[in-house]
Amino acid sequence: MANIIIRPGWHIPERLATAEAAFLNRRHFLRHIGLASAGLIGAPLNCASDARAASPESTNAVKPSGVVSRTYPGPRNPEFNPNWTLTNERVAGRYNNFYEFTLSKNVYRYVDGFVTAPWPVQVGGLVERPMIVDALELVELFGLEERVYRLRCVEAWAMVVPWTGFQFSKLMDKVSPKPEAKFVRFETFNRPEQSPGMKSAPQYPWPYFEGLRLEEARNPLTLVTTGIYGKPLPRQHGAPIRLVVPWKYGYKSIKSIVKIEFIAQQPKTFWETLQPEEYPFESNVNPNVPHPRWSQATERMIDTCDRVKTQLYNGYAKYVASLYPRD
Repeated sequence: MANIIIRPGWHIPERLATAEAAFLNRRHFLRHIGLASAGLIGAPLNCASDARAASPESTNAVKPSGVVSRTYPGPRNPEFNPNWTLTNERVAGRYNNFYEFTLSKNVYRYVDGFVTAPWPVQVGGLVERPMIVDALELVELFGLEERVYRLRCVEAWAMVVPWTGFQFSKLMDKVSPKPEAKFVRFETFNRPEQSPGMKSAPQYPWPYFEGLRLEEARNPLTLVTTGIYGKPLPRQHGAPIRLVVPWKYGYKSIKSIVKIEFIAQQPKTFWETLQPEEYPFESNVNPNVPHPRWSQATERMIDTCDRVKTQLYNGYAKYVASLYPRD
């Protein structure tokens, strides 16, 4: 095991996001680690046409997680209400990365056994007021608003969706980080009995973990998210509570959070641990910095297959450029 380099499943994007040779190499890699025989290689999405088509299975795409609140839908924040065409809701619910359940994109098929309520979240580390609070209680504590954000995957596909949540800075103010806190580490659940992907991929360092610099976490864009399309999060989107960091590649927006820890030293992150030269801690969207095996200059919209130019920081430079003066 020590001689095998374990790469993330998005190590090679799908056929529309990269060359055919690279696509086939991805399949070779998955066969090598024994996942192809388990049926975990996802097929490319056929955009606009059959991705939008209704079917009995596709109705599960927007099934609520079990967290219910009278506050949905939250009021739309006018600062994040651009005149953009939203990604088709059903497509957005049927095209996800959530490897705890499957390496394929059809995560919604595998989540019915995942229990999302009650959902205690531990917030601690270098803070004055640590707390353990249920996800639903966080909604009541901080209220909700809706924001339309771009989401850019490192695989060079993208979507535009309305998230419902609250600024992470509100939670920071509640727990009051100590002066020595410089980073925030996030961790998700560890329930292999409810998550078939964890059982079929035991070589990954579960549970999933991520991190941000403290100033990134406090940035007004960083959103603790509990809903999408005006409803509570479906399980495949990270129910009942996730992070959305829209200027970074999607794997930084950790799903189904159970632990938030304020710490002094930069933490390792899940994909950085596995392949640091390809998935570094910062992971900002930058069209001028290619992934080692594919370009990041453009992205594919998942519902239409339109190919559009990728923007620096995913288009959010006015909010975050000051955090990265070297860029």
